[in-house]
Amino acid sequence: MAIFTTEYFTMTEADAIEYAKTRLNFFDEDAELTCKEIGDGNLNYVFRLVDEKNKKSVIVKQAGPVARISDEFKLSPDRNRIESEILELQNKLAPGFVPEIYGYDPVMNCCAMEDLSDHEIMRTALMNHKKFPLFADHITTYMVNTLLLTSDVVVEHKEKKELVKSFVNPELCEITEDLVYTEPFYDCPRNDVFPASRDFVQETIWNDKALQLETAKLKFEFMTNAQSLLHGDLHTGSVFIKEDSTKVIDPEFAFYGPAGYDVGNVIANLTFALANAKYTIEDAEQREDQMEYLQNTIIDIVDLFKEKFVKAWDEKATDRTARYEGFKEYYLDSVLRDTAAVSGLELCRRIIGLAHVKDITSIEDAEKRAAAEKECLTAGKRFIMERGTLKTGEDFINVVKESFNNI
Repeated sequence: MAIFTTEYFTMTEADAIEYAKTRLNFFDEDAELTCKEIGDGNLNYVFRLVDEKNKKSVIVKQAGPVARISDEFKLSPDRNRIESEILELQNKLAPGFVPEIYGYDPVMNCCAMEDLSDHEIMRTALMNHKKFPLFADHITTYMVNTLLLTSDVVVEHKEKKELVKSFVNPELCEITEDLVYTEPFYDCPRNDVFPASRDFVQETIWNDKALQLETAKLKFEFMTNAQSLLHGDLHTGSVFIKEDSTKVIDPEFAFYGPAGYDVGNVIANLTFALANAKYTIEDAEQREDQMEYLQNTIIDIVDLFKEKFVKAWDEKATDRTARYEGFKEYYLDSVLRDTAAVSGLELCRRIIGLAHVKDITSIEDAEKRAAAEKECLTAGKRFIMERGTLKTGEDFINVVKESFNNI
């Protein structure tokens, strides 16, 4: 991996062009470069550079010292090093499912990577009611390979501990600890609750002491369980997709944590897509068709993950104790429990907390948006409270169906 050096500054589009010409060593000398800043996330600046003459293109992603969403979040630029290194590692573990990294610059806090402009962001595609029949197969292969194959089940233990050290990510973990596990479950000033949903949130979430206790348990499990190398923010906005290709991007929240965290985020964000379909598609036949696709995708993700996890365990486990009768089943049950819990946490925090999802906020009718939010919160609470009982794809989707008024 190439290393670039210069003095740090936050780049503009013009700066990015100059940077590419002088530091990137990617384009031909006669390149005619154009640049557009395309970042629409909460943290970083993303520049797409195109050689209009030779039609080569690249993405340059720069990490600033504070989050774009709010100056409150002071962030270590080391997250860009983490992202670059984890993408290189994941390309070995799950080849073809992440963008290729061309270089990392530790001074400018940026990396250069493959341009995926022939793909589209999955969240947007699902809001446009597209279907991707291969997604469940692709994402479960990616998750099993990146989660199980970075765990103590497979990796030599000293090597795994070195990986844990390399991917310590305290600032972004703190954001997760606050925004996912803590703030949504009390009346935190930083929460952003839709007015039509506030009474429901107060009654069913903030006033529920039993729910608060479970989220406290989950928070401390999250902080102390260095199980697998997580993506850490695996939602549909972190997936570039087309009919025959799935690429996972933005693993800057990566660190060692409970494997179910990634799987649960995928389930929750498909549930948001389901809510969007229910309340935005006017044609009944089209609505039913899209909702059926999303429900089946959730079922397939849980069941394919289990199937592939067992197969990979049988083929790749190296620790002697991992071969003891019954331990594989015990371990997988714990991952599924965490999957359910995180599905619930994500459903709640994206409705109540600071960072929302367009699937819900784009529902223009206030009454319909409030209904969607209440259904997501109902499902989220059940996922948390019933997390130990959900073992199959049907178990997961039944929670959603029953919470969504038996769709």
